[in-house]
Parts: sequence; C-alpha cells; structure tokens
Amino acid sequence: MELALPSFLQGNKPDLEPHGQVLKSLVPKAAGIGFYDARGARLWFLEGYDGPEPQPLVDEALAKAPPANSGEIEGFMRDFHGAPAYAFRLRNEQGEVTAVAVLLTRSAESKPLSFISHLVKPALECLARELSIRHLVQTMSDELAARDGDLDLLLKVAPDDVGTPQQADELGALVQSCVDHLGCELCALVVPERSIAVCKAPAGTKPAVSVLTATHRHLFNWAQLQRRPLVINKANATPGGLPRYKILSLPIRHAGGRVTGFLALFRSPDGADFDGRVQRLCELLTRKIGAALRTNFDATTSLLTRPAFEVQVQAAMATATVADHSVLYIDVDSLHVINDNFGMPVGDEVITKIAEILARKQRPGALAARIAGDRFAVFMPDCGLEPAREIALTLCRQCSDLTYARGKGTVHVSVSIGVAQLNLESRHPLGHGLANAEIACKAAKDRGRGRVETYDDKDASIVRRSSDVMVVQQVHEALEHDRFTLFAQPIVPLGAVATEPRFELLLRMLGAGGEPVEPDKFLSAAERYQVMPRIDRWVVNHALTALKPQAKLLRGKPMRFSINVSGPSLADETFLEFLEKAIQGSGLPPQCLCFELTETAAVSNLERADRLMQRVRALGSTFALDDFGTGLSSLSYLKSLPVSVLKIDGSFTRDALNNPRTESMVRAIAQLAQTMNMETIAEFVETQEQKLHMAALGVDFAQGHAVGTPLPLQELFRKLASYTNGS
Repeated sequence: MELALPSFLQGNKPDLEPHGQVLKSLVPKAAGIGFYDARGARLWFLEGYDGPEPQPLVDEALAKAPPANSGEIEGFMRDFHGAPAYAFRLRNEQGEVTAVAVLLTRSAESKPLSFISHLVKPALECLARELSIRHLVQTMSDELAARDGDLDLLLKVAPDDVGTPQQADELGALVQSCVDHLGCELCALVVPERSIAVCKAPAGTKPAVSVLTATHRHLFNWAQLQRRPLVINKANATPGGLPRYKILSLPIRHAGGRVTGFLALFRSPDGADFDGRVQRLCELLTRKIGAALRTNFDATTSLLTRPAFEVQVQAAMATATVADHSVLYIDVDSLHVINDNFGMPVGDEVITKIAEILARKQRPGALAARIAGDRFAVFMPDCGLEPAREIALTLCRQCSDLTYARGKGTVHVSVSIGVAQLNLESRHPLGHGLANAEIACKAAKDRGRGRVETYDDKDASIVRRSSDVMVVQQVHEALEHDRFTLFAQPIVPLGAVATEPRFELLLRMLGAGGEPVEPDKFLSAAERYQVMPRIDRWVVNHALTALKPQAKLLRGKPMRFSINVSGPSLADETFLEFLEKAIQGSGLPPQCLCFELTETAAVSNLERADRLMQRVRALGSTFALDDFGTGLSSLSYLKSLPVSVLKIDGSFTRDALNNPRTESMVRAIAQLAQTMNMETIAEFVETQEQKLHMAALGVDFAQGHAVGTPLPLQELFRKLASYTNGS
C-alpha cells in the first residue's frame, strides 16, 4: 500500500532540488531536508521523508532570530522526536532573515552544530544568494505589476476628450476603481457643497455606509483644517472613536486651492498598510476628481454643466425601462433688470437661489443643469407631460416666492418654464426635446412671463417658434457664408409730376443648397432671436458697396434707394455711429439714400428714433415710416419726427377697395401727409385696380407687383438708363 505524503510535503518546488541534493550529499544521514521562506511557508522538501512536520523548528528560528551581519549563516540544534535536528537562518545583505533550512536525522548519534555548520555553510550561502536574487527579481516584478496597475487605473479614469465627461457616473467609476485596484474594504468620495457622497465596496458586497456616517465629519474637518492627507495604519489606535479600519483620506481641492471635500479609503485591520506609493497614486486621483468636478459641475450653482447633463441623461435613458421622459427649460425673467438696478452680485445671488430649488429632487432620478447664464434644464425620468407640467408649476411658484426686499427696492424673482416630452424615436431625443421646451419657454415669456407653457405641435404660435428655431441657424450660416443677396423693387409715381427714379432694396436669402428662403420666414426668425442688427449692418454695408461704382451716375442723375432699418438696430447703442460712418465713407451723394423704419419701432422708442433721423438727415439722407397705419394711436409724434415719406401698409391698400372706413383712412393719411409736406407710398399694390384707386385717394407713389417686380440689384444697374421720370 502506498502511503500518502504529509500535506506539508505536497507541491514541492523542483527548482530548489539541486540545492537540496547538495545538502543530502554533504549530510548523508539527513532523513529530511527542507527550505522555508521568511513567513514560515514551505519552499521545498526532500522526497521520501515520512516523519513529523518540522514546523515548530521553523517557527522557533523565525521567532528568535538574533541580530546578525549581512549574509551570515547561523542556526541551532534541537532534539526533535528523539533525533538531532538542525535549523539554519539564511540572511540577505541587509541582515534580514529570508529563509530557514532544516536538516532532520534519525540517528541517536548527534554531531555538534559547529561540525554540521562547517559542512553545509558553503551550500547554504549559495542557496541564500539565489533566494535573495529571486526575491529581488520578484520584488521588482511586483513593483512593475503594481505600477502597471496604477497606470491602468489612471488611464481608466482619464477621459478620452478632456473637455467632456468620460461616462455618466464618472466619479462613481473612479471610486469603484480605487476599491478594486487598491484592495480596499470601502472607498468614499464626499463633496458637501456639490451634494456628492459616493460610497463603493468590492463587487458583490454592500458598502458599509455606517462607517462613512461615523467618520465623514472627522475626515472633512481634518481635510479643511490640515489640508493634507491623513494616514491611519494602526487600526487599534484610531482617534475620535473611529471604527477599526486602516484609513487613508485625502483632501479634494477647488481650482483656487480651497478644500471642498475628501477621498477616503478604508482597509481592514489585517490589510496592508497605506504606503507612500498608494498615497501618491491617490493624490493623482484627487487631482483628476477635482478636474472632473470642474468639468461636470457649474462653479456658481453646483448644478451639472450642459455637457455633463447631456451625458448623464443619455445614460439614464439607455438604462430606463419606460419610454416617458420629459424635460423642463427654465429661463430667469428680466435678470438684466435685477443686474441694472441692484448690481451683478445680486443677479448671481438670484441664480444661486433658483439653482438650490432646482437641485432638490422633485422626482427620483431627476437631473438639473445650468445650461447658460440665466437658463436651466431639468430632466424628468419616467415622467409624462402632465406630471412634468405640475412639477414645473410648483417650481415656478417656489421661484416667485424668492422675491425679497433689498434696500429701498424689491428684487422681483420669476421664471418662465417650457415643458416638452422626449421622443425616443428621434436621433437626438434630448436635443430635440430641449429645443421644443425652449420654444415653449419663449412662448411663456411672450404670454406674460412667470408662467409655464407645454410644447404643443398644434399651437400655431409655438409651431412658428419651432420653425424659427430651425431657420435661425440657417440665418447664422447665411451671414457666415455670405448667402444673402439684394434685390431692388421700383417705386413709381401715381401722378403726372415727374420725379427721380426710386427703389426699395429688398433682402433675399439662399439656403445651404442654393434654394430661396421666404423673406417672412427668415426675417421672423431673425427678429425673434435678435439677429436683425447683424442683418441690418450686412444690408447697409453691401448696399453702399454695390452702389459705390454708380456714384458718378447718381450725382448726375438723381435717384433714391431705400434701405430698411429694424427696431432692434434702433435700440443698438452703436448702430447710429455705424450708420453715420458708413454714409460718410461711401462716396455716394447722401440724397440718394432713404432709410425706412417701421411706425411701430419708431413709436416704441421715440427718443432714439428722433436722434437717428435728425443726425442722418443732417448728412443729407431722408427717412420713411414703413407700415404706416398699423401702429396708429396718435399722430402727435409726426410733428417732431423728421420724416419725409409715409408708406401706407399693404393691408390698407387691399382693404380700401371694399371697406369705406379703410378708404377714408387712406384718404386722410394722404391729406395729412400733403399738409405736413410729406410724400405717401402705397405698399403691396398688386392689381391695376388698386393702383388707380390709390391714385384717386391722393396717394403719391405705388410699390408692388402691379407696378414693378423686384430684380437683382446688379441687373437693375444694367437697366438704370430706362428708369427716367418714373417710367
């Protein structure tokens, strides 16, 4: 029957076999020869030995090792189960015990220790050197593996694009990586001012949140007061009654150096100490956490930034089990008024208070972001349109309640909110949802501010806004790529009196594919989204540049070209100076230029309109009031405004044929203009009947397809000779 080897003999390491055989040859009566490492674990044992395990000898050799010089071989002899046994300590160059060699005999005859030592010392010195070399190689290998692991960890938490978050739960993934890579029982990231508390444990185990609860105040106070890492490697001596863990805690700093939180790693009492390598690695990680916080969270409000918001919403939708998600678009009402009346710090204070309201979870999983200066967005998962509207109404009321007295004034706070549902079938559900919510928010502002509107594709005004959102992007592109062009439409006299040829310059826009875009469509979008001042400047610059080669002809043959100026340009402080310089530098006779401003724009800002007209008229150009009659509430302003022409709105032109009241109004306007030495032009004269009727009512000029269709400005220049005396 074959006897099984003792368990401590199983799994011999054959690479130490030569050293064992050398010892066997030196001490033939040795029945057992074994090598053990510095922890008492067996490295190799001579086959064929079936006696008792010599572990007590090994333990004694390791426990009672006296100080010794480097490389020294020393040992002792003991009686082991009735036979002599010898144990030798092998040391490295630093004098540390690296291994134990044991020789067991069966003979009652014992040899002195000095004799055995003399025999085996050269062989043991060779073994000691080899074990030291192997230990050094293994240590280097372990360090390289650890550094490779450190590099893997750093690369894992480093985003591919520095400007965007790496993943939806970037901070959570980073903390989990610390647990997995650094062998921690628990790892926690706490940033109170960002309301961040991330707690992770090894996979398959539940985080011991009670540990974080018991320690977070102590750790945060240390971070703020000491502003340096805290290392506790003696688990039995933790201060402040902390749980028995080895702890490494490092401060998280704001970009300006202010401590905002901490990263804490916990190991069990029998776990490895937190050494310098781990501390240095974690310091790198805290810098990455600080960068991630700056990238993902707005500095003023602590809400998500727009890029982080988009990433987290996409991740939430990818894992959601329902299809109903909504988004809110929040715009602070009249923040510029607060800034003007109370100062920018008060405006920032209002933004911060509104952000605090939005940060409260109105619904599980909700995400709030500051997407621009005074605009916010809130994602509502698993939330239909009606529940989202109710939440929006609550937020609207809570923001209104922020109104407070300051000094002798009152800071009135309100927000307009748009609500839209996300369409998961869209290629970009969040982008389209936010655009729809923004449209609804703009409608809320139009309808009185401080209210909530829901995006409804059956609401005509909202549909128009939706169209404007798409078109305004085309407008910006047309300005960038010069896809605007100028047309000219003749203005002809209705009477027999000869006048100089007149034309109104009309703006046309081409889409990306060269297709024409309806003027009403792109001008509506441009006005709604404050692009008209840029367009007006483009028109003035290009019109004067196009007319400049005709300067000699225009001086010898009087003509007049009308250029439109929008209401937003009238409100622009710099536009008047721009217009004066453009006229003066054009080289054109100023008399050939007439600028048109709508009656509504002029009446809305009489002081600016008067200043603009007076200074441009002083240069020699004239002004016309466009769409006259649509904003008619009082004619008193006509006494002060230096207007030369009244352009009667096209709705009056069309209606005068069938409506006696409209007919009387047109006649009255014509008579009033004549009395005040002004000229009148009927707009949108589309038929010969309308032309004759306007002439009969005393109107001086007509403009419309019945008297002349618009044609490209360059084509007009080729035909200027034919435009004489209004023919």
